[in-house]
Amino acid sequence: MDLSDSTGNLVEALTNGDSQMISSSKFPSLLGSKDRDYLLSSTAEADQQVKISDLEGKVIGLYFSANWYPPCRNFNTLLVGVYEQLKSNGCNFEVVFVSSDEDLSAFNGYRESMPWLSIPYSDLETKKTLNRQFDVEGIPCLIILQPDGSTLHDGVELIYKYGVEAFPFTKEKLEELQREERMKHESQTLTNLLSNSGRDYLLDPTLTRKVPIDSLIGKTVGLYFSAQWCIPCSKFTPKLISIYHKIRQSLEEKGGGDDFDIVFVSCDRDQSSFVSYYATMPWLALPFGEPTIKNLVKYFDVQGIPCLIIIGPDGKTMTKQGRNLINLYQENAYPFTDAKLELLEKEMEEEAKRLPRTEYHAGHRHELTLVSAGNGGGPFICCYCDEQGSGWAYQCLGCGYEVHPRCMRAVDPGSVEHR
Repeated sequence: MDLSDSTGNLVEALTNGDSQMISSSKFPSLLGSKDRDYLLSSTAEADQQVKISDLEGKVIGLYFSANWYPPCRNFNTLLVGVYEQLKSNGCNFEVVFVSSDEDLSAFNGYRESMPWLSIPYSDLETKKTLNRQFDVEGIPCLIILQPDGSTLHDGVELIYKYGVEAFPFTKEKLEELQREERMKHESQTLTNLLSNSGRDYLLDPTLTRKVPIDSLIGKTVGLYFSAQWCIPCSKFTPKLISIYHKIRQSLEEKGGGDDFDIVFVSCDRDQSSFVSYYATMPWLALPFGEPTIKNLVKYFDVQGIPCLIIIGPDGKTMTKQGRNLINLYQENAYPFTDAKLELLEKEMEEEAKRLPRTEYHAGHRHELTLVSAGNGGGPFICCYCDEQGSGWAYQCLGCGYEVHPRCMRAVDPGSVEHR
């Protein structure tokens, strides 16, 4: 998979003129009101004000966020680090917080963590206008306003992907980052992915033996981003362990030996959690707290866990959708090549032809209809096993309840429990 696709789309949007144009001279009317020509500063003094006109000529990030939403709090921590680094480097950048908090107390508490400016909480009309102006459909959302009047809606994605390197968020800068990223992926190897200047090894499950990274060269390798605190991870890890053993056993029977391996990339919060969680796993791991881990999260744009990245025998990325493929095809997903996945998709199509068009499931009171990506289906979370799915599914057309075909437990409609 080409990991520069998302950046390419952003560049294309800017090149084609899809971004809005807003003159910097309109900032006062955009960010203020007939009764207010100022923004709240980041100081503890509630009445400390900054003139909106002071933002003239700056790159501005309109930050739509709320303290009640965990993804906002997570992104806020990242944005604070980027903002402070850019300001310390003398960059002409400012952020303006547009609150979606539920009350003034929540707004003030959340704002204490922010070193930038804010629209006053009481100015509901300006906040509504900004939401409409920029068609904000979800939070966190970071709209970039350029001094030349151009805007970009994908600030959150750029901050996650590039951090301070994204500044000043122009088409030229995104094109430069895209070129650099393409070069990195073209020269990607397992060694430069997993090693650093002081370490050329991985840990085995005993945590005492150092396994050379070079011993993985020529193998298909899964990079497993996971953590003990993550509930979806705790559900997926046992499944992955079972699939891992089945793949290895199959390879052994075919004389392929250990052509497949997995490397645990820990997102745990402390060493003890890493040790206890890794004790359940049969594969290799990066040492806890390695800078390489943060680099990999950024490099592969990992925004949620569990995540399984598949690296091919040539050291290049095959897919970021390893978790989904394991859920769909179990051990049959190996070796995760395009040819194998195309074959599996055809087999699934043939199998679907033999499935009942409608069915009742023990976990739902309504009749479920068999759907595919082409007739109303698509990516989903199975309501029975809580795992990802795509393609074929049994779906309640009335309320959206969906399950994998393999998770269907057909029952007589008269015996279905009403839920």
